[in-house]
Amino acid sequence: MKKNVIVFGLIAGVIASVLMVISMARCNSDANFEHSMLIGYASMVLAFSFIFVGIKNYRDKYNNGSITFGKAFKTGLYISLIASTMYVLTWLVDYYVFIPDFMDKYVAHMLKEAKDSGASAAELAKQAKELAYNQKLYKNPIMVILFTYMEILPVGILVSLIAALILKRKPQQTFTAQAI
Repeated sequence: MKKNVIVFGLIAGVIASVLMVISMARCNSDANFEHSMLIGYASMVLAFSFIFVGIKNYRDKYNNGSITFGKAFKTGLYISLIASTMYVLTWLVDYYVFIPDFMDKYVAHMLKEAKDSGASAAELAKQAKELAYNQKLYKNPIMVILFTYMEILPVGILVSLIAALILKRKPQQTFTAQAI
C-alpha cells in the first residue's frame, strides 16, 4: 500500500500545486479572486480524482480485487495528506517568495466588492475589522499552514469518503463441492 499511496499522492500533489500556482499567477495579474478560487477548487477535485485511481489500483493489483471501506478510506486519506502537504508547501513558497502582498490585495479586493455591492458603512466597518483580524493571523506562518490545509484537506477527505464508498468490494467466496 505504501508505494501505491506515495505514487498517487505525489501525482495528485503535483497537479494541485501546479494548477494553484497558475491560478495564483493569474489572480495576481488581474485580481480576479472569485475566478481563481473556482479554478482552484476545480483543480483540487481534478487532482483528487487520483484518489479513485489509487484506491482502485491498490484493490485490483495488490489486494486480489477486494477492499474494505476502512482500508479504501485510509488509502484515500493518505493520498490526500501527501497531496495536501505538497500543496501547502507550494503555497508557502509562492506566498513568501513571489506574492508576499497577497493578503493586502485580497483585503482591498474584498472591501471593494462589499462597497460595490452596496454594503452600509456599518457592514463595511465590520468586514474591515474581520479582514484585519484574518490578515493579522496570516502574519504567523503556522496560521498560514493551518489555513492552507483547511482549504484543501477537507476536499481530499470528502473525495476519499466517496471513493471508499464506491470502490469497496468484499472478497469473492469460493465454494467447493463436497462428496456426500
